[in-house]
Amino acid sequence: MGQVLDKFHGKEWKKEQIRKISDKVYERFKVQSGATLTFENLYIAVLLVYNDINKRLPGPHFDPPSKEQVRSMMQECDFNLDGELDHEEFVEFIQRLTTDTLIVVSQGLIVTLVVAPTVAMATKKATEGVPGVGKVVQKLPNSIYASLVTLAVVWFQTSREEV
Repeated sequence: MGQVLDKFHGKEWKKEQIRKISDKVYERFKVQSGATLTFENLYIAVLLVYNDINKRLPGPHFDPPSKEQVRSMMQECDFNLDGELDHEEFVEFIQRLTTDTLIVVSQGLIVTLVVAPTVAMATKKATEGVPGVGKVVQKLPNSIYASLVTLAVVWFQTSREEV
């Protein structure tokens, strides 16, 4: 599945999006409190990163990790063991933290961009013989029919997320 998504955006696209979000959040804290992030500022930064991810990337909204998860990952990414994260440590921290998030986004994109149009074309063939509906379906161009079914899938996905 990852290979199919790579054809659409590439692995670098995902990393680039997370890097942009990480850099923006880090710069905000750098201006306010200095060049490194303490645990308290790191947790606030994580909340801001997840807020941006939920705004920018398609798919469901993601809950940020707990403070305990952040604390344990901070220890893993604090390479110089000073109890704070500098810019590169913060970027690595966010990359590790958001790996699962990007997998969910990728799967949603695959369903929307690949599976839905394929299902649309299969159902179009199946519904052409149905009385009343078949003639309408036959008159619709394939591209419009596939787009309508894809929109229906997207609508269904977003309505499921709101529940």
